[in-house]
Amino acid sequence: MPRATKPAFVDVGNPAMAIDCPNCGLLTPRFGQYCRNCGFSLWPSGPFVAAAFQAWQSADPARRAARRFDLELPARAAPAVVDYEERAHRLGIHIFPSSSYPFIICVGFFFLALAAVPFSSVVRIALGAIGALVFLVGVVGWVVLEDVRMYPSDDVITHESPGGGEPGQPRSEDNH
Repeated sequence: MPRATKPAFVDVGNPAMAIDCPNCGLLTPRFGQYCRNCGFSLWPSGPFVAAAFQAWQSADPARRAARRFDLELPARAAPAVVDYEERAHRLGIHIFPSSSYPFIICVGFFFLALAAVPFSSVVRIALGAIGALVFLVGVVGWVVLEDVRMYPSDDVITHESPGGGEPGQPRSEDNH
């Protein structure tokens, strides 16, 4: 009769990774072959330990990240979400907003470069005009439109003091 590949004496329903050593009573890994403190043999041999651990681990998908010598199941750490724009602002670093205008400028350069190829005069002039137009649209969009979006002009310049009164007059908080 063939031997069973999975040990029948492993309690796969018990989620504990650590046990108290039967010899010294200190906490030790459940699937370590020996106690970490006193060296007491917890399992008959290494293959028995490996088979028991695999049986225990395959009983629950949440145990997949566990290792034999852990005392607890590893906690699932959520991936760290970093707001790079907020972090850069806090550090005083200026990040430009994303823009597609540099690609438009490159397309304009492409048509301008094609205008330098020795085609007939009409084709070269047409390619040069298209390239110049696309290039100018990209530059105007990037410099004017993006700049206005990045630096809105809602800062109204007033000639009043910071308290709201006229210059030279005390603020309402100062009149105590």
